[in-house]
Amino acid sequence: MRPPGVYRAQEDTALLRGVLRMLGRRGRLLDSSVLDVCSGSGALGIEACRAGAASLTAIDLSRRSVLASWLNSRLNGAPATVLRGDLFAPVTPHRFDLVLANPPYMPAPGRVPPRHRMARCWDAGPDGRFLLDRICAGAPSVLNHGGALLLVQSALAGEQATSDRLEAAGLVPEVLARAQVPFGPVLRARALALRARGLLDAHQEKEELVVIEAQHG
Repeated sequence: MRPPGVYRAQEDTALLRGVLRMLGRRGRLLDSSVLDVCSGSGALGIEACRAGAASLTAIDLSRRSVLASWLNSRLNGAPATVLRGDLFAPVTPHRFDLVLANPPYMPAPGRVPPRHRMARCWDAGPDGRFLLDRICAGAPSVLNHGGALLLVQSALAGEQATSDRLEAAGLVPEVLARAQVPFGPVLRARALALRARGLLDAHQEKEELVVIEAQHG
């Protein structure tokens, strides 16, 4: 169930879901506690529960996304505690074994992402790092020792910048998956401006997505 204004699960969601299934087959999610930030429709948290997680907490700033996460988790037999708020603030000082994040990461003209338009699902400031940097810095505060952050983003928002930020926060990053996907409508509309800024090659027609795991301790 996806009300209007809630992010539709796309290639980035599918890529991270594939990683969760892989980890589930290895038994890494068994009986784990999971936090899904920027939860959207709740698809990632539900996948984690299918892969063996024991509990799920989801957070989103959007009221519609909170409703979608709550309802979808119950329809799929993975009842979640769903909270509305800004990233990790609603759960501090609680800690989790796994944190999932598929935040907005698209470079955008405005410095601050919109609050009340559909574009808030993908716009993330001029460099696409409005939320990525905050997630990297804040993840250790909600991770158990030995826990991990799983984050998906576009290479346009700086894969190396994410790894550097995670290391600075005391985490150990590793790329678990990559995918090349055709430009979607938003990226096609911004391709000219992004090429002018050097973020896209002249003839580039695919976007690279990457899933980064960051271990704590």
